[in-house]
Amino acid sequence: MPHSQLRENAQRHLFPHFTPGRVWNDERLPILVRGRGAFLYDERGDEYLDGLSGLFCVNIGHGRDDIAEAAVTQMRELAYWTNWGSAHPAAIEAASLIAELAPGDLETTFFVNSGSEAVESAVKFARQYHRSRGEGQRTKIIAREMAYHGTTLGALAVTGIPAYKAPFGPLMPGVFHVPNTLGEAVPEGGTAADLPSIRAIRELLEREGGDTFAALFAEPVQNSRGSLVPPPGYWQELRSICDEHGILLVADEVITGFGRLGEWFGSTAQGVVPDLLTFAKGSTSGYAPLGGVIIREPLARALWDSPEGGTFAHGATWGGHPVATAVAAANLRALRDEDVPGNVRALAPDYRAGLDAIRAEHPSIREVRGTGFFHTIEFTGNRDTGRELTPEESADILTRVIPEAMRGTRLITRPDNRGATMLVLAPPLVSDTAVLGRLLDSVDLVCGAVDARLG
Repeated sequence: MPHSQLRENAQRHLFPHFTPGRVWNDERLPILVRGRGAFLYDERGDEYLDGLSGLFCVNIGHGRDDIAEAAVTQMRELAYWTNWGSAHPAAIEAASLIAELAPGDLETTFFVNSGSEAVESAVKFARQYHRSRGEGQRTKIIAREMAYHGTTLGALAVTGIPAYKAPFGPLMPGVFHVPNTLGEAVPEGGTAADLPSIRAIRELLEREGGDTFAALFAEPVQNSRGSLVPPPGYWQELRSICDEHGILLVADEVITGFGRLGEWFGSTAQGVVPDLLTFAKGSTSGYAPLGGVIIREPLARALWDSPEGGTFAHGATWGGHPVATAVAAANLRALRDEDVPGNVRALAPDYRAGLDAIRAEHPSIREVRGTGFFHTIEFTGNRDTGRELTPEESADILTRVIPEAMRGTRLITRPDNRGATMLVLAPPLVSDTAVLGRLLDSVDLVCGAVDARLG
């Protein structure tokens, strides 16, 4: 099909996700047709650096023949079956591999198709688990301000971004949002228990009653609001609070799972075993849709053994799909055998040093936050004078300056306006020093364009 016809058909027949109409209908709308490693190619053959791993997905890199072959082989053997009342080898292998990699006694996986469905499933498991124990009053949920946990209606209620929720209310009641860790540090001579965000959780539980809460959701590193790495001890405080009040601690690892922070899971990096762990993206490196909830084995066993009949009253036609789980197994074996998390650990210090050097050269950069291969650059009017961006400048930077600069340097990544003016960076985990060097050069040019516009 001619290039112009592909774009015309996309703009006429394909309804986009989270994309303004003026962007979708632009005559320069990219049509990407091929990927290899950390690079993408459009219909004209132009090469782009994937600075976001697709959408925090493609941990193993694009164009892996071994993963594609795993999908084809599975399609030929058993293209479809469910996990309702029976099982199949692909889902069994994927679940077994995940159990080997997950921390502690997180050993039982419930498969779905996306991160939103994983969060939805975790909410339902938490509520049914407590009900099965005679604590049906435990329905409330704690999450954090500006945290993104998905777009299905239950997950959207857990999400803490008001703009995403406004068109769809009223949403599930009983969800309480507490402050995130932006700008927090353990006070001198104190502990993480003294953090304002931790105190806010304790105040909420005292006000509402700790025995009315089912679960607390948090990302090991919060994506929305810009790669928020929590202060030391923060996750240990979350674990302690949940244990004290009988609340299930849910780690949302849709982004941080499967190596992005240099460990298999962000929970491992934080030194805590959650009760439930939600995942998606990196489990298949985006080669097939898959998500899930990893459940501590005693919790899964307790629900099975409950007087209510021992059935988790939840499921999906495609959950644990043979092709998706075969892809997951191939992807996880590759990540493991090639020690891809080790690649992140080895290269992350120099990569971060490069980002810090870029910040030093550009007064428009307020801060660089993040860890591993997961960072955010936050912009300001002028760091040296303390001038903030005006709303007009912010809109101009996000919708014109950064996109134009990225086109010029052939970088694909994400400008982000959720709470600040930001640029998000999450390269494929197989990126080597040459790829990271090219990424840093491109980011330097983008930030230079922001400096120039602010003048």
